[in-house]
Amino acid sequence: MAPMSGFERGRIMSKFADLIEQNIEELAALDSVDAGKLLASGKTVDIPHCLHILRYYAGAADKIHGETLKLAGEYQGYTLLEPIGVVGHIIPWNYPSTMFLMKSSPALAAGCTMVIKPAEQTPLSALFYAHLAKQAGIPDGVINVVNGFGPTAGAALCSHMNVDAISFTGSTETGRLVMEAAAKSNLKTVSLELGGKSPLIIFDDADVDMAVALARIAIFYNKASPLRPTFASFDPGEICVAGSRVYVQEGIYDEFVRKAAESAKSWVVGDPFDPNVQQGPQVDKTQFERVLSYIELGKTEGATLLTGGTRCGDKGYYIEPTIFTDVKEEMRIAQEEIFGPVMSLMKFKTIEEAIEKANATRYGLAAGIVTKDLNTANRVTRSVRAGTIWINCYFAFDPGCPFGGYKMSGFGRDLGMHAINKYLQVKSVVTPLHSSPWL
Repeated sequence: MAPMSGFERGRIMSKFADLIEQNIEELAALDSVDAGKLLASGKTVDIPHCLHILRYYAGAADKIHGETLKLAGEYQGYTLLEPIGVVGHIIPWNYPSTMFLMKSSPALAAGCTMVIKPAEQTPLSALFYAHLAKQAGIPDGVINVVNGFGPTAGAALCSHMNVDAISFTGSTETGRLVMEAAAKSNLKTVSLELGGKSPLIIFDDADVDMAVALARIAIFYNKASPLRPTFASFDPGEICVAGSRVYVQEGIYDEFVRKAAESAKSWVVGDPFDPNVQQGPQVDKTQFERVLSYIELGKTEGATLLTGGTRCGDKGYYIEPTIFTDVKEEMRIAQEEIFGPVMSLMKFKTIEEAIEKANATRYGLAAGIVTKDLNTANRVTRSVRAGTIWINCYFAFDPGCPFGGYKMSGFGRDLGMHAINKYLQVKSVVTPLHSSPWL
C-alpha cells in the first residue's frame, strides 16, 4: 500500500464522519439494544459527540510534525514524528460508540493501523463503524474489529509480539493484567483509563437548586447540562467519572438532602426506547446484581438509605436512583467503584476537610466543585489529585480537552492533541555541518 499523506488521511476521516452522520439512527439503536442506552440521547448526544471527535482529529492529521533542533556542535538536527505502528484498542461497554471513536480517531490521524476489541456486552456498533470506515475509503487492514472475551481476545492482543501499543479503558484490576501482558511480551507502550470514585464538593455559597441538578447529573446519568436537560446520555451511573461521592458543606446540607431526595424520586426509569424515560437499565445481569449487592452492603455498613435502593419492576435490569446519607470514609460504598446509580452523601465543615476527604481514595480520575468563590475554586482545583476538575459544571467533555487519571485511575490521556502523542514515536535526525557560516 502506498504511503498516505496527513492531508489525505484527514480527507478520508471527514468522509467517515459524514457516513456516520447519515447512519445516526441505526448506530444509536445498536447501542440501545446492546447497552440499554436511551435512543433519544444516542441520537442527540452520543453520536454527535463522536462526530465532533472524529472531525477534530481529521483536522489534526496534516498538522503532525517534528521540530528543528539547535545543537551545540557543528551539526544540524531535527525530529520526525512517526506512527508507533499497530495499536490495540480495548474498549468498555458503557460508551460503545464514543470509545470506539475516542480511541481510533487520534490513532488514524497519527497514521497507525489498529485492532479494536469491543466489550463482549456491546459488539454491534463497532462492526457497523468498521463497515462505514471501509465505505469511506479507509484501506483494508487499517481498522480491524475483533469481537471476543477479555481473557481470550483481549489477552491475545495485549501479549501479541506484533502489537506496538495498547490503549485500554476499563477496570483497574484488568488494567494491571494489561500492563503485565505488555511487560512480558514486547514491552509495548500502554495507556490506561481506569476506575474512578469522583468527589463532587459543594460549598455553602452554592445555589442549592443548581447544586442538586449537578449532583443528579454526576451520578444518575452520563453527560448533560442542567440548563439543557434534554441533551443528555442517560446511563444509570455507568461511567468512570461518576460523581458518586457528594460532599456538602454543613450550612446547606439539610436543604440539599431534602431537595436531592425529591429530585431522585421524580426520576423516570424504564424502556430506553421510550422518549419520556430518563434512565435505562444496567447493561446486564452481572452488573445489575453487583449494584444491588453494594446497596445491601451500604445498609450493612451503617449508612442511611435516603431514597431508592431496590429494583424497578419485576422485569429487566432497572434500579431505582439511590442515595445514602451518614456515609463514612472507610465504608466500601465510599471507596469502591460501584458503576451504578448510587450516591453517597457526606457533610463537611471546612475547605481543608473537604480537600482531605476528596483525596481519601485510591482513584484520581475527576472531581467537581460548586462554589461562587474563585479563590475557593482555585485552591481546591490545585489541591485535589485528579485528572479533570469541573467547576460549576459536570461531564463537560470536549474533543480538545485532554482526559485521563491520576493514581490508580491510570495514565496517558485521551482527547486533545495529547492523545495523538501516545500513537507517535519521536525520531532524532542529526547531520554534520561543513563550512557553515553560522551554527
